[in-house]
Amino acid sequence: MNFFKKLFKSYQESSKEKVIKQQEVYLSLDDSFVHHFINKGGKFLYCTSIKEVTNNLKNILTENNWKKVTCTDYDLLKIIDKVDVTNQNYPSDSIPFFTSCEHLIADKGEILFSSNQLGSQKLAAHSKHFIVYATTSQLVKNTGEGLTGIKTHFSGNIPTNISSVRNYKFDVDDDFLSYGNSNTKDLYLLLFEDL
Repeated sequence: MNFFKKLFKSYQESSKEKVIKQQEVYLSLDDSFVHHFINKGGKFLYCTSIKEVTNNLKNILTENNWKKVTCTDYDLLKIIDKVDVTNQNYPSDSIPFFTSCEHLIADKGEILFSSNQLGSQKLAAHSKHFIVYATTSQLVKNTGEGLTGIKTHFSGNIPTNISSVRNYKFDVDDDFLSYGNSNTKDLYLLLFEDL
């Protein structure tokens, strides 16, 4: 009789473990974004002050031995002035692109851009190295909320060239539908806490 009790007890314990493993985990927007972003190969630096943003930018540039960046955002040019780096106005494949973004998509770990950041060039035409400055208030649950946010924020003058970076590793195989149109970037994210 003891043998059957032990066998039944071990079966019940393994069933409980399966149920626990099958339960969904609900993460906050920022935790969800960071989880997906890092799993896709993105590099993430959390900042609580502009001084931290500047120091992290310096460290990124030093780590990669980059002496120039391309930046077209007037607010970010103030940060570049504090860092010993040259701003090159025209894009190049080997020079990192320092920019802001429209939204951070939490459920996919993607970063949404528009013509406000990219100009008229497609995302694939920009450098393969991106350094993105974003704030926690730019986090949205999904792409639909991101597009709605753009529409609401820019009502009457909606930007064009809306696209997102989907992968942060170059060894990811794209399917045949997106062959040659890769939105893969080597990307650093400087996420500033503004809430």
